Amino acid sequence: MQDERWQEFFQRMAYEGILHIAVVSMDSLPDALALAGYNERNLHVLRALASLDERRAENGSDEDSPVMQELLHMDSKINVLMEIVNRLLIPVALLPSRQPIRFNALGVVVPQAMLPATGPLLVSLHFDACRALPLELPSQFVQRFDDGNAFVSFFQPSELVSDGLDRFVFRHHRRKVAEARLTST
Repeated sequence: MQDERWQEFFQRMAYEGILHIAVVSMDSLPDALALAGYNERNLHVLRALASLDERRAENGSDEDSPVMQELLHMDSKINVLMEIVNRLLIPVALLPSRQPIRFNALGVVVPQAMLPATGPLLVSLHFDACRALPLELPSQFVQRFDDGNAFVSFFQPSELVSDGLDRFVFRHHRRKVAEARLTST
């Protein structure tokens, strides 16, 4: 089962980057009620990230109309306010360290040194766009690799959270492809 989970993870598109991430031990895997709470909070975080992503995509417009210029100006102000709130709620010094990771809706590959010795795990991912609202994903250790990394499988994310993670990964991948095209021309 563990190897199958890794194989499925490996075959799917994944977000690759350096994020603020913490992996801590949990006393036990969450029961149905606690799991529903994690899923609901994660869904809200994914929606907030998608909303921020959409606004950035709109900023790429070539519209020169006065209305569009005013909207872009207001968007810029909102981004500044969000950054201020993020810094007040969670200063950078209090965030977990940045680590190179790879994740999708099934799990995450992290450096082995981050993993607690035993037990179920809680993976917290903090994104720069919304540092105060981390994704918190109950997880289970699955597999260690010779390169110093380990695969950790997410424990029963809801279908909506899984779909949201897939969409987030896809948007990130699409943005990287677009950036690569711009730099190659």
